[in-house]
Amino acid sequence: MAHLDVHSLLRRYNLDPYKGLGQNFLVDQSALTRIVQSAEVEKTDTVLEIGAGLGSLTRLLAQAARRVVAVEIDHKLIPPLKEVMGHYENCEIIQGDILELDPSIIVGVEDYLVVANIPYYITSAIIRHLLSAEMKPARVVLTMQQEVAKRICAEPGDLSLLALSVQVFGTPRIMTTIPAGAFFPPPKVDSATLGIDIFDEPYMNEHQLTDFFILARAGFLQKRKMLRNTLSSGLKMPTEKVEQLLRSAGIDPTRRAQTLELTEWRTLVGEYESIIPNK
Repeated sequence: MAHLDVHSLLRRYNLDPYKGLGQNFLVDQSALTRIVQSAEVEKTDTVLEIGAGLGSLTRLLAQAARRVVAVEIDHKLIPPLKEVMGHYENCEIIQGDILELDPSIIVGVEDYLVVANIPYYITSAIIRHLLSAEMKPARVVLTMQQEVAKRICAEPGDLSLLALSVQVFGTPRIMTTIPAGAFFPPPKVDSATLGIDIFDEPYMNEHQLTDFFILARAGFLQKRKMLRNTLSSGLKMPTEKVEQLLRSAGIDPTRRAQTLELTEWRTLVGEYESIIPNK
């Protein structure tokens, strides 16, 4: 496949990468190929691509998959994207914010794959949005800052709110790394492609997830402090009541949020729902 000349395409449409949307276009062909291979795309697959950009990756996905639904938030990129993808009849282009779109409607099939090159700060929001849809993906493949990908794969002792919010839905693993020079313009840091194999069901049900995120956000507000203090502050509960909650869940109140495993969070959610009024 001929290399897509991103520079001339941008010039022809009088466009510049928009920093506000984190636009760093992946132009290295070998890196693009590795992403498609990491996603394990097959000829029978439907792929939802989030952040299609100028179509560098979209072209490869369209060649590998049965169908591609490409979502791009920047309306200015839609004309060049349509030009690049004009010869691919199995690709549908949608301009919009994925967080405001229903994947069940735009994809319309079960067990689809998701491929995305997105700013890391909306990673957990996108995953939760995808999995709250009636039809959820079988696999999610995200390209992001390498250090963030490592954080998402962290184990108890070094967990973050982001890591937990991903691991409650599936098992993450780093598939490949991508140097900054593979992008235009090059970002300040290297990237990595993270694969997430989605559980058949989240580690907690929908009602538990709501309380899990309430507790976890409170717990990580001040990660250097003990849980009895962070939860007391975040939940606006007396310290004594928080200590009772933690002890009833079998958790030492002096521990810190990053040390708790998902099993402990689930137990804590159960106790929270049983002892807090209206839960």
